[in-house]
Amino acid sequence: MAWNATLVPINAYPVTPSDTTILNAFYLYVGGTGNVAVLPFAQVGQPTPVPVVFYNAPAGSYIWVQCSKVLSTGTTATNIVAMGPK
Repeated sequence: MAWNATLVPINAYPVTPSDTTILNAFYLYVGGTGNVAVLPFAQVGQPTPVPVVFYNAPAGSYIWVQCSKVLSTGTTATNIVAMGPK
């Protein structure tokens, strides 16, 4: 799925970080301070996908990245909520 800036999320759902669960998140809300490791959509299907870690995301912040996974490896933040079409 290509990035589309006109997409508006129609749902919000809690995220349990997982190295295998696929999401369709347009952006994330971080409820508890910590690191958030994600696999951006642009990395899906690449021979060697490269995760991105947002270090020290403060509680109450948003991470504006369209991602396919919130990885358990590297994620220490809590109470993460995904916004997307799910």
